[in-house]
Amino acid sequence: MGENVSEDLVEKLLAREEERFEAAHPRSREVHEQAADDLLSGVPMNWMTRWPGRFPVYVHEANGARVTDVDGNTYVDLCLGDTGAMCGHSPAATVAAINAQLERGVTTMLPSEDAGAVGELMADRFGLRHWQFSVSATDANRFLIRLCRQVTGRTKILVHNHCYHGSVDETVVKIGDEGEAVPRYGSIGPPVDPMVTTRVVEINDLEALERELAHEDVACILIEPALTNIGIVLPDPGYHEELRRLATKYGSLLIIDETHTLSCGPGGYTGAYGLQPDAMSMGKPIAGGIPTGAYGLSDDLAARVLDVTVWDAADVGGVGGTLAGNALQLAAVRATLGEVLTPEAYDRMIALAERYETGVVDSIERHGLDWSAVRLGCRVEYMFSPEPPHNGAEAHDVIGGPLDELMHLYMLNEGILFTPFHMMALICPATTAEDVDRHTEAFDRIAAELTGA
Repeated sequence: MGENVSEDLVEKLLAREEERFEAAHPRSREVHEQAADDLLSGVPMNWMTRWPGRFPVYVHEANGARVTDVDGNTYVDLCLGDTGAMCGHSPAATVAAINAQLERGVTTMLPSEDAGAVGELMADRFGLRHWQFSVSATDANRFLIRLCRQVTGRTKILVHNHCYHGSVDETVVKIGDEGEAVPRYGSIGPPVDPMVTTRVVEINDLEALERELAHEDVACILIEPALTNIGIVLPDPGYHEELRRLATKYGSLLIIDETHTLSCGPGGYTGAYGLQPDAMSMGKPIAGGIPTGAYGLSDDLAARVLDVTVWDAADVGGVGGTLAGNALQLAAVRATLGEVLTPEAYDRMIALAERYETGVVDSIERHGLDWSAVRLGCRVEYMFSPEPPHNGAEAHDVIGGPLDELMHLYMLNEGILFTPFHMMALICPATTAEDVDRHTEAFDRIAAELTGA
Protein backbone atom coordinates (compact mmCIF):
# COMPACT_ATOMS: atom_id res chain seq x y z
CA MET A 1 0.00 0.00 0.00
CA GLY A 2 2.92 2.31 0.67
CA GLU A 3 4.38 3.87 3.79
CA ASN A 4 2.67 7.23 3.29
CA VAL A 5 -0.84 5.88 2.63
CA SER A 6 -2.94 5.23 5.72
CA GLU A 7 -5.01 2.04 5.80
CA ASP A 8 -7.68 3.84 7.83
CA LEU A 9 -7.89 6.59 5.21
CA VAL A 10 -8.20 4.04 2.43
CA GLU A 11 -11.10 2.36 4.24
CA LYS A 12 -12.78 5.74 4.82
CA LEU A 13 -12.43 6.76 1.16
CA LEU A 14 -13.63 3.35 0.02
CA ALA A 15 -16.83 3.70 2.06
CA ARG A 16 -17.39 7.14 0.51
CA GLU A 17 -16.88 5.81 -3.00
CA GLU A 18 -19.25 2.90 -2.43
CA GLU A 19 -21.98 5.40 -1.53
CA ARG A 20 -21.21 7.44 -4.66
CA PHE A 21 -21.36 4.33 -6.78
CA GLU A 22 -24.71 3.13 -5.47
CA ALA A 23 -26.28 6.59 -5.81
CA ALA A 24 -25.20 6.81 -9.46
CA HIS A 25 -26.28 3.31 -10.53
CA PRO A 26 -29.86 2.54 -9.42
CA ARG A 27 -30.79 0.95 -12.75
CA SER A 28 -27.73 -1.32 -12.75
CA ARG A 29 -28.70 -2.46 -9.25
CA GLU A 30 -32.23 -3.19 -10.45
CA VAL A 31 -31.05 -5.12 -13.51
CA HIS A 32 -28.61 -7.09 -11.37
CA GLU A 33 -31.26 -8.06 -8.86
CA GLN A 34 -33.58 -9.19 -11.65
CA ALA A 35 -30.82 -11.15 -13.38
CA ALA A 36 -29.95 -12.97 -10.15
CA ASP A 37 -33.13 -15.05 -10.54
CA ASP A 38 -31.83 -16.78 -13.66
CA LEU A 39 -28.08 -16.13 -13.95
CA LEU A 40 -25.57 -17.58 -11.52
CA SER A 41 -24.55 -14.58 -9.37
CA GLY A 42 -26.63 -12.36 -11.67
CA VAL A 43 -23.99 -12.25 -14.43
CA PRO A 44 -23.37 -14.27 -17.61
CA MET A 45 -19.78 -15.13 -16.55
CA ASN A 46 -18.62 -15.42 -12.94
CA TRP A 47 -15.53 -13.19 -13.27
CA MET A 48 -17.91 -10.27 -13.94
CA THR A 49 -18.44 -10.22 -10.17
CA ARG A 50 -14.86 -8.93 -9.86
CA TRP A 51 -15.85 -5.39 -10.89
CA PRO A 52 -15.72 -2.73 -8.15
CA GLY A 53 -18.90 -1.93 -6.26
CA ARG A 54 -21.50 -4.18 -4.67
CA PHE A 55 -22.94 -5.05 -8.09
CA PRO A 56 -21.57 -4.72 -11.63
CA VAL A 57 -22.34 -1.87 -13.99
CA TYR A 58 -24.61 -3.05 -16.80
CA VAL A 59 -23.75 -1.69 -20.25
CA HIS A 60 -26.21 -0.07 -22.64
CA GLU A 61 -23.81 0.63 -25.50
CA ALA A 62 -20.13 0.98 -26.35
CA ASN A 63 -18.58 2.90 -29.20
CA GLY A 64 -15.00 3.89 -29.89
CA ALA A 65 -13.33 4.58 -26.54
CA ARG A 66 -16.63 5.15 -24.71
CA VAL A 67 -19.00 2.93 -22.73
CA THR A 68 -22.45 4.06 -21.57
CA ASP A 69 -24.27 2.14 -18.85
CA VAL A 70 -27.99 1.59 -18.30
CA ASP A 71 -28.08 4.58 -15.93
CA GLY A 72 -26.79 6.89 -18.67
CA ASN A 73 -23.29 7.26 -17.19
CA THR A 74 -20.58 7.47 -19.84
CA TYR A 75 -17.01 6.28 -19.24
CA VAL A 76 -13.64 6.71 -20.89
CA ASP A 77 -12.89 3.04 -21.53
CA LEU A 78 -9.33 2.10 -20.62
CA CYS A 79 -10.36 -1.53 -20.10
CA LEU A 80 -11.41 -2.19 -23.71
CA GLY A 81 -12.74 -5.63 -22.93
CA ASP A 82 -9.42 -6.55 -21.31
CA THR A 83 -7.87 -6.28 -24.82
CA GLY A 84 -10.81 -7.80 -26.73
CA ALA A 85 -11.73 -4.30 -27.93
CA MET A 86 -8.19 -2.97 -28.39
CA CYS A 87 -9.31 -1.63 -31.79
CA GLY A 88 -12.05 0.35 -30.01
CA HIS A 89 -15.70 -0.58 -29.86
CA SER A 90 -17.40 -1.11 -33.22
CA PRO A 91 -14.80 0.45 -35.55
CA ALA A 92 -16.46 1.41 -38.82
CA ALA A 93 -14.35 -0.77 -41.13
CA THR A 94 -14.86 -3.89 -39.00
CA VAL A 95 -18.59 -3.27 -38.60
CA ALA A 96 -19.00 -2.83 -42.35
CA ALA A 97 -17.15 -6.08 -43.06
CA ILE A 98 -19.16 -7.95 -40.42
CA ASN A 99 -22.49 -6.64 -41.71
CA ALA A 100 -21.60 -7.52 -45.29
CA GLN A 101 -20.57 -11.05 -44.32
CA LEU A 102 -23.66 -11.59 -42.15
CA GLU A 103 -25.76 -11.18 -45.27
CA ARG A 104 -23.65 -13.82 -47.07
CA GLY A 105 -23.56 -16.38 -44.26
CA VAL A 106 -21.63 -16.92 -41.04
CA THR A 107 -20.41 -20.51 -40.89
CA THR A 108 -20.37 -23.26 -43.54
CA MET A 109 -17.34 -25.45 -42.66
CA LEU A 110 -15.90 -24.32 -46.00
CA PRO A 111 -13.20 -21.68 -46.52
CA SER A 112 -14.44 -18.24 -47.57
CA GLU A 113 -13.06 -15.83 -50.15
CA ASP A 114 -11.24 -13.97 -47.37
CA ALA A 115 -9.24 -17.02 -46.28
CA GLY A 116 -6.18 -16.69 -48.51
CA ALA A 117 -5.99 -12.92 -48.08
CA VAL A 118 -6.19 -13.25 -44.30
CA GLY A 119 -3.46 -15.91 -44.27
CA GLU A 120 -1.19 -13.63 -46.28
CA LEU A 121 -2.00 -10.69 -44.01
CA MET A 122 -1.16 -12.71 -40.87
CA ALA A 123 2.07 -14.05 -42.37
CA ASP A 124 3.27 -10.65 -43.52
CA ARG A 125 2.38 -9.03 -40.24
CA PHE A 126 3.63 -11.59 -37.73
CA GLY A 127 6.50 -13.27 -39.55
CA LEU A 128 5.35 -16.91 -39.44
CA ARG A 129 3.95 -18.25 -42.72
CA HIS A 130 1.53 -21.02 -41.71
CA TRP A 131 -1.71 -20.03 -39.94
CA GLN A 132 -4.84 -21.64 -38.55
CA PHE A 133 -7.83 -20.17 -36.72
CA SER A 134 -9.78 -21.06 -33.60
CA VAL A 135 -12.63 -19.53 -31.62
CA SER A 136 -10.38 -18.15 -28.86
CA ALA A 137 -6.77 -17.73 -27.85
CA THR A 138 -7.37 -20.45 -25.25
CA ASP A 139 -8.15 -22.87 -28.07
CA ALA A 140 -5.15 -21.65 -30.08
CA ASN A 141 -2.87 -22.41 -27.12
CA ARG A 142 -4.54 -25.73 -26.44
CA PHE A 143 -4.16 -26.82 -30.06
CA LEU A 144 -0.50 -25.78 -30.19
CA ILE A 145 0.26 -27.77 -27.05
CA ARG A 146 -1.27 -30.85 -28.64
CA LEU A 147 0.68 -30.36 -31.86
CA CYS A 148 3.94 -29.86 -29.98
CA ARG A 149 3.39 -33.01 -27.95
CA GLN A 150 2.63 -34.91 -31.13
CA VAL A 151 5.77 -33.86 -33.01
CA THR A 152 8.20 -34.08 -30.07
CA GLY A 153 6.87 -37.18 -28.33
CA ARG A 154 7.22 -35.29 -25.04
CA THR A 155 4.50 -34.82 -22.45
CA LYS A 156 5.20 -31.64 -20.47
CA ILE A 157 4.97 -27.92 -21.11
CA LEU A 158 6.78 -25.06 -19.37
CA VAL A 159 5.19 -21.75 -18.38
CA HIS A 160 6.01 -18.66 -16.34
CA ASN A 161 4.82 -18.30 -12.76
CA HIS A 162 1.48 -16.44 -12.61
CA CYS A 163 1.11 -16.69 -16.36
CA TYR A 164 -2.21 -16.38 -18.13
CA HIS A 165 -3.03 -18.33 -21.28
CA GLY A 166 -6.80 -18.45 -20.99
CA SER A 167 -8.39 -21.53 -19.46
CA VAL A 168 -5.80 -24.03 -20.72
CA ASP A 169 -5.69 -26.69 -17.97
CA GLU A 170 -1.91 -27.04 -17.91
CA THR A 171 -1.34 -23.31 -17.34
CA VAL A 172 -3.55 -22.56 -14.32
CA VAL A 173 -0.55 -23.08 -12.06
CA LYS A 174 2.05 -21.43 -9.87
CA ILE A 175 5.35 -22.41 -8.27
CA GLY A 176 4.96 -24.54 -5.16
CA ASP A 177 7.11 -24.59 -2.05
CA GLU A 178 9.54 -27.09 -3.60
CA GLY A 179 9.63 -25.41 -7.00
CA GLU A 180 7.03 -27.75 -8.44
CA ALA A 181 3.91 -26.81 -10.40
CA VAL A 182 0.82 -26.62 -8.18
CA PRO A 183 -2.73 -25.39 -8.87
CA ARG A 184 -3.06 -21.62 -8.69
CA TYR A 185 -5.29 -20.20 -5.94
CA GLY A 186 -8.87 -20.48 -7.18
CA SER A 187 -8.14 -23.16 -9.78
CA ILE A 188 -11.43 -24.96 -10.37
CA GLY A 189 -11.31 -28.76 -10.41
CA PRO A 190 -7.86 -29.37 -11.90
CA PRO A 191 -8.26 -32.48 -14.08
CA VAL A 192 -4.84 -33.88 -13.11
CA ASP A 193 -2.00 -32.94 -10.79
CA PRO A 194 -0.13 -30.11 -12.61
CA MET A 195 3.16 -31.83 -11.73
CA VAL A 196 2.22 -34.42 -14.35
CA THR A 197 1.79 -31.88 -17.15
CA THR A 198 3.69 -28.70 -16.33
CA ARG A 199 6.99 -27.18 -15.29
CA VAL A 200 6.89 -23.59 -14.06
CA VAL A 201 9.59 -20.95 -13.57
CA GLU A 202 9.70 -17.24 -12.88
CA ILE A 203 10.14 -14.91 -15.82
CA ASN A 204 13.76 -13.63 -15.83
CA ASP A 205 15.08 -16.67 -13.94
CA LEU A 206 17.37 -18.24 -16.54
CA GLU A 207 18.98 -20.60 -14.04
CA ALA A 208 15.61 -22.15 -13.19
CA LEU A 209 14.65 -22.21 -16.86
CA GLU A 210 17.72 -24.26 -17.83
CA ARG A 211 17.30 -26.54 -14.82
CA GLU A 212 13.73 -27.41 -15.82
CA LEU A 213 14.47 -27.78 -19.54
CA ALA A 214 17.43 -30.07 -18.78
CA HIS A 215 14.96 -32.86 -17.91
CA GLU A 216 14.34 -33.01 -21.70
CA ASP A 217 10.66 -33.80 -21.25
CA VAL A 218 9.29 -30.35 -22.19
CA ALA A 219 7.47 -30.42 -25.52
CA CYS A 220 6.95 -26.66 -25.60
CA ILE A 221 7.60 -23.47 -23.70
CA LEU A 222 4.40 -21.40 -23.71
CA ILE A 223 4.92 -17.82 -22.58
CA GLU A 224 3.75 -14.29 -22.90
CA PRO A 225 6.89 -12.31 -23.83
CA ALA A 226 6.02 -9.99 -20.92
CA LEU A 227 3.59 -10.89 -18.16
CA THR A 228 0.35 -8.91 -18.37
CA ASN A 229 -2.31 -10.62 -16.32
CA ILE A 230 -0.56 -10.21 -12.97
CA GLY A 231 0.31 -6.66 -13.83
CA ILE A 232 2.95 -5.86 -16.44
CA VAL A 233 6.28 -7.58 -15.74
CA LEU A 234 8.91 -6.90 -18.38
CA PRO A 235 11.70 -9.29 -19.41
CA ASP A 236 15.29 -8.44 -18.57
CA PRO A 237 17.56 -7.38 -21.43
CA GLY A 238 18.83 -10.53 -23.14
CA TYR A 239 16.21 -12.79 -21.55
CA HIS A 240 14.53 -13.73 -24.81
CA GLU A 241 17.78 -14.41 -26.59
CA GLU A 242 18.76 -16.87 -23.86
CA LEU A 243 15.26 -18.36 -23.82
CA ARG A 244 15.52 -19.07 -27.54
CA ARG A 245 19.02 -20.56 -27.14
CA LEU A 246 17.98 -22.83 -24.28
CA ALA A 247 14.83 -23.99 -26.07
CA THR A 248 16.92 -25.05 -29.05
CA LYS A 249 19.63 -26.63 -26.87
CA TYR A 250 17.14 -28.87 -25.04
CA GLY A 251 14.83 -29.63 -27.97
CA SER A 252 11.76 -27.73 -26.73
CA LEU A 253 9.53 -25.75 -29.06
CA LEU A 254 8.94 -22.07 -28.23
CA ILE A 255 5.42 -20.61 -28.38
CA ILE A 256 4.88 -16.87 -27.91
CA ASP A 257 1.36 -15.94 -26.78
CA GLU A 258 0.81 -12.43 -28.16
CA THR A 259 -2.82 -12.02 -27.08
CA HIS A 260 -2.11 -9.09 -24.74
CA THR A 261 1.30 -8.09 -26.03
CA LEU A 262 -0.18 -7.08 -29.38
CA SER A 263 -0.13 -3.71 -27.61
CA CYS A 264 3.56 -3.43 -28.59
CA GLY A 265 3.00 -2.74 -32.27
CA PRO A 266 1.60 -4.12 -35.54
CA GLY A 267 3.61 -7.34 -35.17
CA GLY A 268 3.18 -7.61 -31.41
CA TYR A 269 6.13 -7.99 -29.07
CA THR A 270 7.65 -10.53 -31.46
CA GLY A 271 7.77 -8.00 -34.28
CA ALA A 272 8.85 -5.10 -32.09
CA TYR A 273 11.79 -6.98 -30.55
CA GLY A 274 12.72 -9.47 -33.27
CA LEU A 275 11.86 -12.70 -31.42
CA GLN A 276 12.14 -16.05 -33.21
CA PRO A 277 9.41 -18.38 -31.94
CA ASP A 278 8.52 -21.76 -33.42
CA ALA A 279 4.86 -20.84 -33.03
CA MET A 280 2.71 -17.89 -32.05
CA SER A 281 -0.81 -17.62 -30.64
CA MET A 282 -3.22 -14.73 -30.26
CA GLY A 283 -6.89 -13.86 -30.00
CA LYS A 284 -9.20 -11.15 -28.67
CA PRO A 285 -8.41 -7.96 -30.62
CA ILE A 286 -7.60 -9.25 -34.11
CA ALA A 287 -11.25 -9.57 -35.15
CA GLY A 288 -12.61 -6.41 -33.55
CA GLY A 289 -14.53 -8.26 -30.85
CA ILE A 290 -15.77 -11.27 -32.82
CA PRO A 291 -14.58 -14.33 -30.81
CA THR A 292 -11.44 -15.44 -32.63
CA GLY A 293 -8.08 -17.03 -32.01
CA ALA A 294 -5.20 -17.74 -34.34
CA TYR A 295 -1.95 -19.67 -34.29
CA GLY A 296 1.00 -19.56 -36.64
CA LEU A 297 3.79 -22.07 -37.25
CA SER A 298 7.34 -21.72 -38.55
CA ASP A 299 8.29 -23.52 -41.77
CA ASP A 300 10.06 -26.25 -39.82
CA LEU A 301 7.26 -26.83 -37.33
CA ALA A 302 4.61 -26.76 -40.06
CA ALA A 303 6.49 -29.49 -41.96
CA ARG A 304 6.76 -31.60 -38.80
CA VAL A 305 3.06 -31.20 -38.09
CA LEU A 306 2.09 -32.19 -41.62
CA ASP A 307 4.35 -35.25 -41.41
CA VAL A 308 2.41 -36.63 -38.42
CA THR A 309 -1.09 -35.51 -39.41
CA VAL A 310 -3.65 -38.32 -39.47
CA TRP A 311 -5.67 -37.05 -42.41
CA ASP A 312 -8.64 -39.41 -42.16
CA ALA A 313 -9.18 -38.43 -38.50
CA ALA A 314 -8.37 -34.72 -38.70
CA ASP A 315 -11.87 -33.81 -37.51
CA VAL A 316 -11.74 -35.78 -34.26
CA GLY A 317 -8.10 -35.49 -33.20
CA GLY A 318 -8.58 -32.78 -30.60
CA VAL A 319 -7.62 -29.83 -32.81
CA GLY A 320 -10.38 -27.87 -34.48
CA GLY A 321 -14.05 -27.05 -34.01
CA THR A 322 -16.91 -26.46 -36.41
CA LEU A 323 -16.97 -22.71 -35.76
CA ALA A 324 -13.22 -22.22 -36.09
CA GLY A 325 -12.15 -20.24 -39.14
CA ASN A 326 -15.70 -19.31 -40.05
CA ALA A 327 -16.43 -16.66 -42.67
CA LEU A 328 -17.47 -14.01 -40.15
CA GLN A 329 -14.20 -14.35 -38.22
CA LEU A 330 -12.06 -14.03 -41.32
CA ALA A 331 -13.96 -11.02 -42.65
CA ALA A 332 -13.54 -9.31 -39.28
CA VAL A 333 -9.81 -10.13 -39.04
CA ARG A 334 -9.17 -8.85 -42.56
CA ALA A 335 -10.86 -5.52 -41.85
CA THR A 336 -9.50 -5.04 -38.31
CA LEU A 337 -5.85 -5.73 -39.08
CA GLY A 338 -5.98 -4.20 -42.52
CA GLU A 339 -7.87 -0.99 -41.77
CA VAL A 340 -8.08 -0.36 -38.01
CA LEU A 341 -4.97 -1.61 -36.16
CA THR A 342 -2.64 -0.12 -38.72
CA PRO A 343 0.98 0.97 -38.17
CA GLU A 344 -0.21 4.58 -38.17
CA ALA A 345 -2.81 3.79 -35.51
CA TYR A 346 -0.14 2.15 -33.35
CA ASP A 347 2.11 5.20 -33.62
CA ARG A 348 -0.68 7.35 -32.25
CA MET A 349 -1.75 4.85 -29.57
CA ILE A 350 1.79 4.39 -28.24
CA ALA A 351 2.35 8.15 -28.15
CA LEU A 352 -0.81 8.56 -26.06
CA ALA A 353 0.33 5.76 -23.75
CA GLU A 354 3.61 7.62 -23.24
CA ARG A 355 1.58 10.72 -22.36
CA TYR A 356 -0.45 8.65 -19.90
CA GLU A 357 2.67 7.18 -18.30
CA THR A 358 4.28 10.60 -17.96
CA GLY A 359 1.18 12.01 -16.26
CA VAL A 360 1.05 9.15 -13.76
CA VAL A 361 4.77 9.23 -12.96
CA ASP A 362 4.74 13.03 -12.51
CA SER A 363 1.84 12.76 -10.07
CA ILE A 364 3.47 9.90 -8.15
CA GLU A 365 6.62 11.98 -7.73
CA ARG A 366 4.77 15.18 -6.90
CA HIS A 367 2.83 13.52 -4.07
CA GLY A 368 5.70 11.38 -2.81
CA LEU A 369 3.94 8.06 -3.36
CA ASP A 370 6.14 4.97 -3.34
CA TRP A 371 4.36 3.62 -6.41
CA SER A 372 5.66 2.93 -9.90
CA ALA A 373 4.44 2.72 -13.48
CA VAL A 374 5.43 0.49 -16.38
CA ARG A 375 4.47 0.61 -20.05
CA LEU A 376 4.20 -2.07 -22.73
CA GLY A 377 3.51 -0.33 -26.04
CA CYS A 378 0.04 1.19 -25.75
CA ARG A 379 -0.61 -0.55 -22.41
CA VAL A 380 0.34 1.11 -19.08
CA GLU A 381 0.08 -0.12 -15.49
CA TYR A 382 0.68 1.52 -12.16
CA MET A 383 1.76 -0.68 -9.28
CA PHE A 384 1.65 -0.05 -5.54
CA SER A 385 5.39 -0.68 -5.13
CA PRO A 386 8.43 1.61 -5.39
CA GLU A 387 9.83 -0.37 -8.34
CA PRO A 388 8.02 -2.40 -11.00
CA PRO A 389 7.95 -6.10 -10.03
CA HIS A 390 10.64 -8.31 -11.57
CA ASN A 391 8.68 -11.56 -11.65
CA GLY A 392 5.20 -13.02 -11.15
CA ALA A 393 5.55 -13.62 -7.42
CA GLU A 394 6.58 -10.03 -6.76
CA ALA A 395 3.68 -8.74 -8.86
CA HIS A 396 1.21 -11.02 -7.08
CA ASP A 397 2.29 -9.61 -3.72
CA VAL A 398 1.43 -6.00 -4.61
CA ILE A 399 -1.87 -6.53 -6.46
CA GLY A 400 -5.23 -6.57 -4.74
CA GLY A 401 -6.47 -5.43 -1.36
CA PRO A 402 -8.38 -2.32 -0.24
CA LEU A 403 -6.16 0.21 -2.04
CA ASP A 404 -6.61 -1.61 -5.35
CA GLU A 405 -10.38 -1.74 -4.74
CA LEU A 406 -10.47 1.96 -3.89
CA MET A 407 -8.55 3.00 -7.00
CA HIS A 408 -10.82 0.98 -9.28
CA LEU A 409 -13.99 2.28 -7.68
CA TYR A 410 -12.80 5.88 -7.53
CA MET A 411 -11.88 5.85 -11.20
CA LEU A 412 -15.19 4.28 -12.14
CA ASN A 413 -17.02 6.99 -10.18
CA GLU A 414 -14.93 9.55 -12.05
CA GLY A 415 -16.05 8.07 -15.36
CA ILE A 416 -12.94 6.01 -16.14
CA LEU A 417 -13.15 2.27 -16.72
CA PHE A 418 -10.24 -0.06 -15.95
CA THR A 419 -9.94 -3.80 -16.26
CA PRO A 420 -11.28 -5.03 -12.89
CA PHE A 421 -8.24 -7.13 -12.00
CA HIS A 422 -5.43 -4.55 -11.71
CA MET A 423 -4.63 -0.96 -12.63
CA MET A 424 -3.84 -1.51 -16.29
CA ALA A 425 -4.91 0.95 -18.98
CA LEU A 426 -5.08 0.25 -22.70
CA ILE A 427 -5.18 2.86 -25.45
CA CYS A 428 -7.21 2.25 -28.63
CA PRO A 429 -7.33 4.11 -31.97
CA ALA A 430 -10.34 6.13 -30.75
CA THR A 431 -8.71 7.26 -27.47
CA THR A 432 -7.93 10.99 -27.36
CA ALA A 433 -5.42 13.16 -25.53
CA GLU A 434 -8.38 14.58 -23.60
CA ASP A 435 -9.25 11.06 -22.42
CA VAL A 436 -5.70 10.54 -21.19
CA ASP A 437 -5.64 13.89 -19.44
CA ARG A 438 -8.98 13.18 -17.79
CA HIS A 439 -7.41 10.15 -16.14
CA THR A 440 -4.28 12.10 -15.17
CA GLU A 441 -6.39 14.76 -13.45
CA ALA A 442 -8.45 12.14 -11.58
CA PHE A 443 -5.28 10.29 -10.58
CA ASP A 444 -3.77 13.47 -9.24
CA ARG A 445 -6.88 14.21 -7.16
CA ILE A 446 -6.97 10.80 -5.46
CA ALA A 447 -3.19 10.89 -4.96
CA ALA A 448 -3.60 14.20 -3.15
CA GLU A 449 -6.33 12.76 -0.94
CA LEU A 450 -4.31 9.68 -0.11
CA THR A 451 -1.28 11.71 0.93
CA GLY A 452 -3.16 14.51 2.69
CA ALA A 453 -2.00 17.15 0.21
